[in-house]
Amino acid sequence: MLKTWDNLPDFMKNEEVREYYDILNKKRISLFLKRVFDVSMASVMLVLFSPVMGGIAILIKRDSKGTVFFRQERVTTYGKKFRIHKFRTMVVDAESMGSQVTVDNDDRVTKIGNTLRKYRLDEIPQLLDIIAGNMSFVGTRPEVSKYVEKYTNEMMATLLLPAGLTSEASIRFKDEAELLEGKSEQEIDEIYITKLLPEKMKYNLASIRNYSIGSEIRTFFRTGFAVLGKEYD
Repeated sequence: MLKTWDNLPDFMKNEEVREYYDILNKKRISLFLKRVFDVSMASVMLVLFSPVMGGIAILIKRDSKGTVFFRQERVTTYGKKFRIHKFRTMVVDAESMGSQVTVDNDDRVTKIGNTLRKYRLDEIPQLLDIIAGNMSFVGTRPEVSKYVEKYTNEMMATLLLPAGLTSEASIRFKDEAELLEGKSEQEIDEIYITKLLPEKMKYNLASIRNYSIGSEIRTFFRTGFAVLGKEYD
């Protein structure tokens, strides 16, 4: 639930964040219903997808050495850090072999990993993060600390809500990896911080300004269609 303004972390107490806080503060009932939807839907989906998750786990272990799950520190509500759950789609120690942003045709991605990423099946384990309260179905995708440190004052407003499994920005930039293909690690970070992140944040901030349960449900289903190949302008 939304904290009182006085209880927000000091780094979030600025005029830009205040604008978004005031919008959300008037929608506390909707925020409560958002949490109820998250917990109930994630619990049902976790049970339904458990056979699929078991099958994916077997394929990952057969495909390459390493753990089934990929755990990485990400940032969510009020700057809280948590270790996200994803199916591992890359080789062991991939983070030490290149950028934390994955590009198209990234040779660190495993064979089964390509399929999992294409259909976003690698993100199914994030249902656990939703139930735990670290994430929501819809919200700004959780970033690693080094990118959050580049947030402007206004971007900090996205930390008023839990990080999301999907968002309007995720739909619009679902081919992000293709845009970064062929770039060096340094170029990838620079492009992401100076171009992609600000563009994605425009959608994330607009989603907060226009927040409603209805808009979140639409984003939830639009994501499914996007994964299946539908394009959105």
